[in-house]
This record gives sequence, C-alpha cells and structure tokens, in this order.
Amino acid sequence: MRVVKIGGRAQDDARLVAAVAALWHAAPGALCVVHGGGDEISALQRALGVQPAFISGRRVTDGGDIETIRMALSGAANKRLVARLTAAGVPALGLSGEDAGLFGARAGVDAGMGRVGEPAWVDVRLIRHLLAGPYLPVLSPLSRDLDATDGSALNVNGDDAAAALAVALGAEELIFVADVPGVLVDGDVAPLLDVDEATAAIAAGTATGGMSAKVQAGIAALERGVPRVRIGDLDALLDSVRGTVLAPSRSLV
Repeated sequence: MRVVKIGGRAQDDARLVAAVAALWHAAPGALCVVHGGGDEISALQRALGVQPAFISGRRVTDGGDIETIRMALSGAANKRLVARLTAAGVPALGLSGEDAGLFGARAGVDAGMGRVGEPAWVDVRLIRHLLAGPYLPVLSPLSRDLDATDGSALNVNGDDAAAALAVALGAEELIFVADVPGVLVDGDVAPLLDVDEATAAIAAGTATGGMSAKVQAGIAALERGVPRVRIGDLDALLDSVRGTVLAPSRSLV
C-alpha cells in the first residue's frame, strides 16, 4: 500500500496522470492519493480580496477562508484531478476529508493560525471499501472539526493528512510529490536523511516553508510506524531511488 501526496504545482505537470495511472495499474487497490492546491486557494482568496498568509508553510485560515478552501480544493482541484485520471482509465473517486467523516481534526495549539487543525482521526473503513472495488480514492485534506457540533471544518495541511492516512492504512510507503527533486542540502538533493538530520535541516533553515511541512509530516509518519517516506518530484513516483528518503536512523536503512 502506498499513499501519495501530490502538491498543487505538481498537478500542473502533463506527465502526472500517466505516472499515477502506471502506479495504479501495477497494483490496483494499493494506492491512495491526497492532493493539495495551495496556489489555487491563494488565487481564489486574492480574487475575493483576501491576502494569503502562511506560517512555517501552513496557511493561516479564518472562518471565511473555509468556504474558499471548500470551493478551490475540495471542489475544483479535486474534481479536475479525478476527471483527468478517469479519462486515462483509472477508476478514481474524489472525496473530501469531510465526507463520511474520513478525516477528523482538532484546532492546533497556535491560535494565530485560525481555523487550522491537526489530524486526530482517520476513518479508513470507507477507504478500504473503495480500494476493494477497486477504486482509487483521491482525497482533499479539508477535515471535520471533531470539537464542533455544527458541521464546521478545519483546514488541515495536505502533508499532515497524508501522513495520518498512511499511518491509519499501515502503508508501506508515503511519497510526497513536490515541484523540486528532494530536500536540497548545499544545493544538491540529499538521498537520505535520518530523523535527527531532517530535524536539523529544519532548524538550520535548509528545509523551509512547504518543504519544512513535508519533512515534519514525514518524521511524524516514521515515528508512528510508516517504514519508508520519500520526498521528490514527479519522477520519484516511478523511480524508487529518486528523491530524498527519510529514515528513523541510518542503521535501519
């Protein structure tokens, strides 16, 4: 089982659909996709007169932004990706983390982030049912607020959602597909970082912004039992040696 998080910019690559289709046809029923769409959300925010703001690669979100994220991420980005995959012969089915309570979250400790949550619950029953179909679940990470009774949602970073899903499914590998070939150290892709090295890269500013969020999510997945995490560009989907591998320690590689 693989969980693949596809960043918003990677979705613009014309090769994406063929790469995902190849993975699916190689092992039907053993793949889940979580997608982002940050640029699309930001564009819609600006069109509505809102200036996007980020802290450590995560979007500051107020109550009004939730509807914007529903439209841009769970709506346009999700359905566009599903349509492209379906046209390529992949039985993709698009869902939001809000659907059937797939993803549940609780507000983070930083009140300055607003309606931003941290994954606290993943209900994999529907996902396993779809995989047995076999259908390819394509998931937007917007999540149900577990502490609300009115159907409110929390904006959950896609990397965090993918990590939580990989843990819940017992995935063998979690892959973050970005628009860069891996974690860059001194200008070159680091082929391997253990947890201590990855943590140091964040502290030193080597991994910043969106890359910092991916590394943090990858570390969290490793610490909760996912045996292999990779960060890379689209080519990493079809080449197991591309990208940066995150490992609990070098002795376990």
